[in-house]
Amino acid sequence: MYERELQTALEAVRLAGEYLCGAYANFHAIANAPASITTEADRQSQEIILQHILRNFPDDALCAEEATSSVRDRARTGDRLWIVDPIDGTRGFAMKNGEYSVMVGFVEKGNIGVGVVGQPATSRLTYARQGTGCWRLDGQETEPRPCKVTDVGVLTQATLTQSRSRNPKQKSPYLDKLQPAKVVESYSAGIKLALVARGEADIYLNTYDAFHDWDICAGHILVTEAGGQVTGIRGETLHYGLADAWQRQGLLGSNGKIHREAVKKMTEAVP
Repeated sequence: MYERELQTALEAVRLAGEYLCGAYANFHAIANAPASITTEADRQSQEIILQHILRNFPDDALCAEEATSSVRDRARTGDRLWIVDPIDGTRGFAMKNGEYSVMVGFVEKGNIGVGVVGQPATSRLTYARQGTGCWRLDGQETEPRPCKVTDVGVLTQATLTQSRSRNPKQKSPYLDKLQPAKVVESYSAGIKLALVARGEADIYLNTYDAFHDWDICAGHILVTEAGGQVTGIRGETLHYGLADAWQRQGLLGSNGKIHREAVKKMTEAVP
């Protein structure tokens, strides 16, 4: 199931990645890029992805971050829905620190069938199809390797990944509760969810009040197919394909073994 959708998503991410490598090389870095920044590269990448999807699945609905021509007059929700973030972590792209990804997810009747997260700057690709596990293909590799979450069972031994701190000098009350052994930061949610799926981090914490389906959909299935768990920060089930595409529950993505403890601590910490 969803093999054709997976191949379409992989090719779309490859095509967008090729374009973005050139755009990234020629981009003049913006040292203090704002969180709200968007670039022409975002829009071009999105059109590359959506046009490839439409060539293969012309009747499917499209939910994507940028207001480009391919989405303007199309259904944004439906039984078969593609959820696209053409540059996840545009600040990382604009600052040229490599922390950006391309994310393509496919959802059928609310269930994620496919997720692909490509990292053009570092030549890392992580992908999953429902029921077939999570896989990685990096650099010049020609054979994919399976991804598996870690076996860490205690939060105080865990590596936590989160968004780059707005104020590095201000300690997070959420980290005070979780007390991880190590913190890894990135601008891209796709990168952070891939880190958990690959076993390179144990838990991803997102406490933003609101974000969108395209920020997490493709990465969500990576973690679950690698053996982990993804919920809202209080353990809520996350839903995709609603009319406004908003996510308002925060996000915890983990190896599953520390998930219950993390949810308990976050429930205590979040008003």
